[in-house]
Amino acid sequence: MADRFDMLLNVRNVIRMTIFFLVGAGSLALAGGAMVHSAQSPAQAPGAPAAASPQAGASAQVASPFGAQAQRSGLNIVVLDPAHGGTDPGARGTGGIRESEIVLDLATQVRRALELAGFQVVLTRQGNENPSFDDRSAIANAQRGAVFVTLHISSTGLPGTVRVYVNSDLAAVTEANGLIPWDRAQAPFLGLSKKFGDLVQAMLVQRFKGSPDTALTAGVRQLRTTAAPAIAVEISSIVVEDRAELDRMAPGVADAIARGAAAFKPSYVVANVPGTLP
Repeated sequence: MADRFDMLLNVRNVIRMTIFFLVGAGSLALAGGAMVHSAQSPAQAPGAPAAASPQAGASAQVASPFGAQAQRSGLNIVVLDPAHGGTDPGARGTGGIRESEIVLDLATQVRRALELAGFQVVLTRQGNENPSFDDRSAIANAQRGAVFVTLHISSTGLPGTVRVYVNSDLAAVTEANGLIPWDRAQAPFLGLSKKFGDLVQAMLVQRFKGSPDTALTAGVRQLRTTAAPAIAVEISSIVVEDRAELDRMAPGVADAIARGAAAFKPSYVVANVPGTLP
């Protein structure tokens, strides 16, 4: 158990280690380091781009991906977010099944599949705790060369199916200082998120018949403040009588996410032309 905790990301430590510094004309930005672990050995996350959490102030912003210099970053990291936790159990089934517990176990299997595919993995929580939406986004926004996957169990939908969601359209707003408002951080990445989501969904429908062929769109709060390609993966459903039915789905879901991420890797190029979305 101790080894497991050593390997996982301790969110509270990351938040404590987060430091703020000034960039440009007094704009507040966040530079955070997060421990990542790979199939080979633990490693420190690559240099983090500027970002900021609303905890820093009401006008929090994230750096625009459209810098004056051409920047191409390869995909190396998957930030994996087991939803809910702590005082928020998420969806609950009649048999006492809790979404927060299932997705934490699911995250362990997804992590292993991703590591076998050569990715480093950052987890937003390691146990029964509930980081805020903004803390989870801040962890993702502190990485370079990353995508974000949040894991959920639905209370609706056809049991035995899986859906991928990407955020609904957001108006892209870049302020004069070149930064993007925190609550619009996902806007420049919507195209990449849709491509990533479609690839993962295509893998899922092969294993779980009745699942959609392509990713769906919705106003997912967790995705809106994430400055990276970001998707939500939702399994149906918490209303099954036996949790084992959901546990049996975990290996297939994990494999589909890993294969989708690997297929997406060649497409991961952050646009560098001002005013152009990925």
